[in-house]
Amino acid sequence: MRKRTILSFAMLTSAFYVQAQDIEQANKATDAEQYEKAKGILKSIIQSKPTNGKATFLLGNVYLKQNIADSAKIYFQRGLSTTEGAKLNNIGLAQMDLDADNKAAAQAKFDLVTKDMKKKDIEEYVYIARAYMNSDKPDYKKAIEILTKAKAINPTDAQVQLALGDAYYGDKNQNEAYVAYRNAYQADNTLLRAKMQLGVLLKGAKAFNEAVKAYNEVIAINPNYGPVYRELAETYYLWGNTDLKNYNENIQKALGFYEKYMSLTDYSISSRMRHADFLIIAKDYKALEAEANKMKELDGINPRIFRYLGYSSFENGNYDAALKALQDYISNPDTKKIAMDYLYLGKTKLKKGVSADGKTIDNTLLTAATEDLKKAAEMDPALSKEFNETGKAYFGQKLYGVAAKFFELAMANQDSKTAMEDSVYYAICVITDNRNKDAKTIDKVSMEKADKALDFVITKNPDYSESYFYKGRIYNMLENDEAMATNYQKYIDLTLAKGEAEVAKSKTKLIESYNNMASHYANFDKAKAKELLSKTLELNPADSYALEAMKLLK
Repeated sequence: MRKRTILSFAMLTSAFYVQAQDIEQANKATDAEQYEKAKGILKSIIQSKPTNGKATFLLGNVYLKQNIADSAKIYFQRGLSTTEGAKLNNIGLAQMDLDADNKAAAQAKFDLVTKDMKKKDIEEYVYIARAYMNSDKPDYKKAIEILTKAKAINPTDAQVQLALGDAYYGDKNQNEAYVAYRNAYQADNTLLRAKMQLGVLLKGAKAFNEAVKAYNEVIAINPNYGPVYRELAETYYLWGNTDLKNYNENIQKALGFYEKYMSLTDYSISSRMRHADFLIIAKDYKALEAEANKMKELDGINPRIFRYLGYSSFENGNYDAALKALQDYISNPDTKKIAMDYLYLGKTKLKKGVSADGKTIDNTLLTAATEDLKKAAEMDPALSKEFNETGKAYFGQKLYGVAAKFFELAMANQDSKTAMEDSVYYAICVITDNRNKDAKTIDKVSMEKADKALDFVITKNPDYSESYFYKGRIYNMLENDEAMATNYQKYIDLTLAKGEAEVAKSKTKLIESYNNMASHYANFDKAKAKELLSKTLELNPADSYALEAMKLLK
């Protein structure tokens, strides 16, 4: 009997040790972003021991990393009824509450986890802090507050220091992040994530060469650590956008390192999606379309694939396929929509609604496109750069009405670098689009918006003479002669003050200003009208309007 008891205890101890080893392997696979491998290990643990609540919690977390919330919830809820580590699953469910912006429900679940903690326990604090960091709306300060408690209990714990590094990094405290990452690696020199993050800090400081050196130190330790190649890819991408002379070379390096990252993680749907996200950033739309079609073969029902097909089809000129894919994605109530989705949908409808030569316009599609673009702008004001570039493209095609819609959206973000430029372009587009209309058919609403857009430019740069010229033109078209004359005069004064070179360059606009003002003054001040016409004839003695008007005024 005693032998049997000893044997049973030994087997139990051995099983516990094996499972602990398996949990550690699953954690390493998760850290290495080998999510399918981690899921396989954890599912095996759960199958052999359904009472292991920590395994269900870790498995749920992997699903959350892959944005598969339904599966995560299933495992978290299953874990609550286990006998070992059940309470950890409340942390996973609490993170989902945070994602749903239900802070009260999340806090209640966190309280269930912490109320029975032993004085020396810190693991729960680390997981709770990571829940705050990994939620859709991260709260890094809360994470720091929780991790500070864990640090007080065990200041040399590597996982506490690593999590603190991530929290400080998210809170944009680079110095504290550096100290925490350094401490984490010193506490456990197998923790390559901490060493890699030191390079990430350098990347954030745009010290790209130093960042690459730091990553290469990680590779020298373990050339099969996948995440470091993703960081190299992202670093070379940012480097390329900073050093435009070497843009193509750096982007090719970035794409090559991302392929290396993929080969060392897994080619699952989730990793392919991460690759697709990077291809969007790198603007490699041919590769994106190929990747999207591979994903469709693997998992034809995953709705996010339609986003990638929509983006890539648009950029590759297949607008019918783009429209169908984007509408399929956006119409799905279970998908998370972002501003870029509506931007691409709006641009696709424009391409469908406006013929290549600009002679045929489908107003129904144009209106629908405008609504999509407005939604995109509301969701992300930073898209003003996209609107600016697209507006310029349509402006170059002389599609001023279409271009105006983009510049109007762009100038709504008055903090953008192109805000003044957007406002001027918008005014020019509106003026040009209304140039052949009389006072009855002119679009007064858009003309008034154009006037206000120029007022914004004047507040930013009162000496920008073109603003007054276009305001003069607007009031001339609206038949407000006094305001017209005031703004044209201001334009003239600013232009003359800049010297002869500026006058020679601005001759056509000066003549327009003088002639329109002369037309106004001719009704009540012939001497002033003649003076203005004389100014025109000084610039162009053959100006037909000035010569004819002079005859009529004699």
